[in-house]
Amino acid sequence: MKGRGISQQRIARDLGVSQALVSLVLNGKRENISDQSYQRIWQYALKRGYRPKGMQPSGNALAAKSVGFILRSGLRLYTQSNFFSHIQHGLHAALQESGYNSVFLGAEDTLTRQSLKQELQRSNFSGLVIMGEVSEDFVRSCRAAHPNIVAVSAAYPGLCHSVMPNERQALELLVGHLTELGHKDIAWLGGNRQLRQNATRRAALVEALRQRHLALPEEFAVDVANGDRLDGRRAAQMLLERNSRRSLPTAWVCLNGLMARGAVNFLMQEGWRVPEQISVAAVDATRVCVEEHPQITGANADPEKMGAKAAELLLQSLHQKDEALVDVILPAQLTVRETTSSPAADSLPQARHPHAQEQV
Repeated sequence: MKGRGISQQRIARDLGVSQALVSLVLNGKRENISDQSYQRIWQYALKRGYRPKGMQPSGNALAAKSVGFILRSGLRLYTQSNFFSHIQHGLHAALQESGYNSVFLGAEDTLTRQSLKQELQRSNFSGLVIMGEVSEDFVRSCRAAHPNIVAVSAAYPGLCHSVMPNERQALELLVGHLTELGHKDIAWLGGNRQLRQNATRRAALVEALRQRHLALPEEFAVDVANGDRLDGRRAAQMLLERNSRRSLPTAWVCLNGLMARGAVNFLMQEGWRVPEQISVAAVDATRVCVEEHPQITGANADPEKMGAKAAELLLQSLHQKDEALVDVILPAQLTVRETTSSPAADSLPQARHPHAQEQV
């Protein structure tokens, strides 16, 4: 029998275990049952569409073994950044290990407060993960419908748990790496300028430079509306137009890997040599840094571990009635790749860009 009609007897027969064991697991009993057996039975039952006797097709009991997730405004599953793709993967993998599923509910700008409340109350999810920066009012609306919430990559003190990357550490690592190579003129290519993340990362860059008696001149800083590859290209073009060859910074730090990839591609198309003439680094630890050459130097917390930590906090809250809220900050790591090197003071650019052709 397939799909909805699968029984505990069929599950036991298919898996080669006793029906008594299946019954215990599907009724939430874990005592004296190994994690491997518990997860195997639940995952198979969910995959085959098992529903407890008398349950309505709406699937409330199944939803209770699920966690919903919501993306910030402007993101969709087909346009979300590499960062949130990694977080989603880490979340889903960690939940699956405990017999839970992740369910996409939508983005902040596609969900009305009323529809979200109705969905959360009707479906009886075990928890909710909010990915990216949303309004506090939206978080309050979610909390009114469900108390078990974790925000990832944004913090809402007093409202819910959060999992954050150590932004300050990431910029400290990048600036330390670049200055050790000999760079003194370092630029900022920012994006998503409406979000706190952009301001936080730029401020961390400024502080890391200040600690080394360096500064970020206004002409070395560009902040554009969004944070994708095209925005990285645009920011790179603006930076070149704003500075002469004589004053052009030799190292550029980008908001994320997507912008860094766009900036690198633009520079190379314009005839600049990366990293011999311009080093490029990103506040990032996603696959975009390594999916093509030159591979991008980056520093940030592992986003898959952030997703896994969000799952851990949600599941812990199911079994602990402590109302204390936890803000977790995961450490950043630096990975040096092909886009950074010592500045070559005597190298003349071969760029087609007019600023690059100026004679020293």
